[in-house]
Amino acid sequence: MEKFNQKKILVTGGSGRLGGELKKLFPLAQFPSSKQLDVTRLASVINYFNHHKISLVIHAAALAVPQQAEDNPNLAIEANIIGTANIAQACLRHRAKLVYISTDYVFKGDKGNYKETDAVWPVNKYAWSKLGGEAAVRLLPDFLIIRTSFGEKVFPHKAAFIDHFTSRESVNVIGGKIAKAIKKNLSGTLHVGAKRRSVYQYAQSLNPKQEIKKISRLKVSGIIPKDTSLNTGLYKKLLG
Repeated sequence: MEKFNQKKILVTGGSGRLGGELKKLFPLAQFPSSKQLDVTRLASVINYFNHHKISLVIHAAALAVPQQAEDNPNLAIEANIIGTANIAQACLRHRAKLVYISTDYVFKGDKGNYKETDAVWPVNKYAWSKLGGEAAVRLLPDFLIIRTSFGEKVFPHKAAFIDHFTSRESVNVIGGKIAKAIKKNLSGTLHVGAKRRSVYQYAQSLNPKQEIKKISRLKVSGIIPKDTSLNTGLYKKLLG
């Protein structure tokens, strides 16, 4: 790495999908369990920072299922807003850089091809909670907000949306792109993902032989935006 010693990198959410990929890419980094580091408790976060050398945090811990946020917004507040604010406070105290994994859902989702500078306009509670996390991160002197969308290496559902467009990629691909941005020591806000396509097209790209039914986003409960695809031109310019 150009600046950061892997042993001084803290990764939250190590048991999640993205966390598993980051373990492969940063094998010497710190991946504490939720018992060792409870992001929803400031005392737990501060205690961990006080006993470990940390120069960079990759904050991937989150309540990441939109329907769970709709059903229990208190959990979304605790995990995505309070948890991120706690990590941000600790980073301020210890002068550590914070890399925050955000979402394409912070946009309204009516036009797609969103740039980093476009206005945010969440349409569901999950997105609001992630934007709340972004607000805390922006108070730091050095941060990198990564807006992205990722899924499992094998599409886990029997049906996929034909009318929800995204820049989603498999978690292993996104993990590699995130690692590249971190190693380049980028700061600010960065959109990471693939070219625009429907969730159905994304699912087919993972395994063309897998039988997947087509479904409309209008046929399911909850608010699912039409097009949250991201403009990744800045990523390509900076990283190729």
